[in-house]
Amino acid sequence: MDQITGDKAAAVSNRRRQLLKAGAVGGGSLLFGFSLFGCHKQGPGEAPSGDRKEPPSEKAVGQASTAMTNEPPGLAHDAFIRIDRDGIVTLIIHKVEMGQGTFTSLPMLLAEELGADLSKVKLEQAPANNSLYADALLGGQVTGGSTSIRSTYKPLREAGAKVRTVLVQAAAKNWNVEPGDLKVVAGTIRHEASNRSVHFGEVVDAASQLKFPAEVKLKDASTFALVGKPVKRLDSPAKVNGSAQFGIDARLPNMGIAAVAASPVLGGKVTAVDEQKAMAVKGVRQVLRIEGAVAVVADHFWAAKQGLAAAAPRFDDGANANVSLAGIVADMMKVSQNTGAVATDKGGALKALDAGPGRRIDVVYEVPFLAHATMEPMNCTVDLKPDGCDIWVGTQVPALAQGAAAKLTGLPVDKVRVHNHYIGGGFGRRLEVDNVIQAVAFAKLAKGPLKIIWSREEDIQHDMYRPYYVDRMSARIDDKGMPVAWFHRVTGSSIMARFAPPMVKNGVDPDAVEAAADLQYSIPAIRVEYVRHEPPGLATAFWRGVGPTHNVFVVESFIDELAYASKTDPVAFRRALLQKSPRTLAVLNLAAEKAGWGKPLKPVAGRKLGRGVSTQFAFGSYLAQVAEVSVGPDGDVRVHRVVCAVDCGQNVNPDTIVAQMEGGIVFGASAALWDEVTVEKGRVQQTNFSDYRVMRMPEAPIVEVYIVNSHDDPGGIGEPGTAGIAPALANAVFAATGKRVRKLPIGEQLKKA
Repeated sequence: MDQITGDKAAAVSNRRRQLLKAGAVGGGSLLFGFSLFGCHKQGPGEAPSGDRKEPPSEKAVGQASTAMTNEPPGLAHDAFIRIDRDGIVTLIIHKVEMGQGTFTSLPMLLAEELGADLSKVKLEQAPANNSLYADALLGGQVTGGSTSIRSTYKPLREAGAKVRTVLVQAAAKNWNVEPGDLKVVAGTIRHEASNRSVHFGEVVDAASQLKFPAEVKLKDASTFALVGKPVKRLDSPAKVNGSAQFGIDARLPNMGIAAVAASPVLGGKVTAVDEQKAMAVKGVRQVLRIEGAVAVVADHFWAAKQGLAAAAPRFDDGANANVSLAGIVADMMKVSQNTGAVATDKGGALKALDAGPGRRIDVVYEVPFLAHATMEPMNCTVDLKPDGCDIWVGTQVPALAQGAAAKLTGLPVDKVRVHNHYIGGGFGRRLEVDNVIQAVAFAKLAKGPLKIIWSREEDIQHDMYRPYYVDRMSARIDDKGMPVAWFHRVTGSSIMARFAPPMVKNGVDPDAVEAAADLQYSIPAIRVEYVRHEPPGLATAFWRGVGPTHNVFVVESFIDELAYASKTDPVAFRRALLQKSPRTLAVLNLAAEKAGWGKPLKPVAGRKLGRGVSTQFAFGSYLAQVAEVSVGPDGDVRVHRVVCAVDCGQNVNPDTIVAQMEGGIVFGASAALWDEVTVEKGRVQQTNFSDYRVMRMPEAPIVEVYIVNSHDDPGGIGEPGTAGIAPALANAVFAATGKRVRKLPIGEQLKKA
């Protein structure tokens, strides 16, 4: 990150919280700072915006919190646009790129209103600072929750429009013409009447002397030149030619590379290490030991791995030595019978379940613990010195990483520098900083810079897992087969209680009930409850799709059960319940049409065929999926085709949407068909892709994605595809076999059937 300096760039008005500011920057460029929160009113005891005297840089960052907050920081600016005299536009923002296309879509939004040449728009990750760089929806320096476009769509466009306005005014003043007579195309300002033109860089000095308009008129969506059009990913060339830098690519002089073995049981302690045997391995430099883990440092990873095997660390398992999945589930089943905190209650659902004509249906669903198994292995590089700490990593939460390292080292936060990189798969795993904490703990004992790479086995067996959930479902259908009462009790771990405590209100974790508490179906009486239960021996965390990955499965599977109980086609049944949810109904109709719902499937010799459907509203987007499967005599499920219809409001880059749907569906289908994390004697049983499967290329289905043309505010797109595939598959398996899957993974349940 280039350091941003300059007196003019540092000027901030004391009179009001302005959206935008500008000034000359050292090195011949111009800086524009703006707020992703817009104009936030100053609260009691809050410093006025003018008290912040200079833009942040890696060398001057403020205190970073180690806990999230749902309150916006209320700053004068928390993102920056820099334009140099060559016309290069750089957007400095807190978002990170982990394969979701952020480093293309955000520049597209800016370039659309700025009128910039997209090839000359670059994106830089802001330095770690939770106070200065915060997501407008998440309230902290976080990339997650499918919020990157949702939180920046309007602020980025407004900033681009204001910057364009002053650049045009500067050119008009120089030529003594009216600003309205000028046009901006691809970074060039033109006065066609006199055949004159300048590029942005030629007017940055003059623009820095002008005032920004308080309001700007944004483009009508019908005039978009970039937004909504397919654009090739700007980061693809670097990733193809190998120049892109991921966390694992960090290299420092005299750096040691370490392999780690932590206690196989959460909370266990190291009791013995064969240090001499480890040091006898060629290339091994050090054997490091902290309370719960051992690291062997070597010249390269192979030597470190061999040295770790020779060290043969032994552990005292501690209090969780007898934890088993069977015990965890038994406890959850018992606790799930308790009344929970109320997330939704309308129409007197509890009474309506047992009153009136028709019949009551009661079922229990379960979803397993899941690991993230990111493509890029977990890693962290630390250079710890008495006067400072540098960390090279790929993280979704750089400020939390910074704060955790500062706490562990005792250094001031501004002496901890986080160098964030491209992320080779986040999926929520890199919302956690346990890897940074462990790396810094070992770095305190190491001689020189240290890179730790967690093996796949170490990662899977020491992950922070998607919670196990038990869902008790009840409904009453009337004489016509339509549901008149609905009850849903979610029992599981509360990630929010640990990650963002202020978000838990009246005992309800909003993530745990998302896509359940805000049911799209019109049912007269609905009650949704949440029972918190923390499992022993395992840590839980967000997993791609978070709460909706289990709630959409449960809700859409149960809706399917009600459809078949009422002897109604599953699509027709949903249509009848979605008359007051037009956008959900629209994606359902589109997916059903494109999938050829109701038409016979092409036979596959020796296999039973079925279609299944699901709908959802989550992360601000509406989706419907239709899955086509075949099931063999041995219970083997093959997914042949998935049709996905998505209404995410105004789409920015349709290519990214298609890619995210394809990737999310494959990710979610892998988990739904095969994956679970099991525990015996406190130990996670899964080790690698041999027993924690990921769909291979020959197994991947054809995925068709249809995007609804909409100009509504954007929804999220990184996670919805994952959430909707499991119920579509389970419902398709039922259509093929008549076997209802109420517990994931599907393959394991079919083997038991």
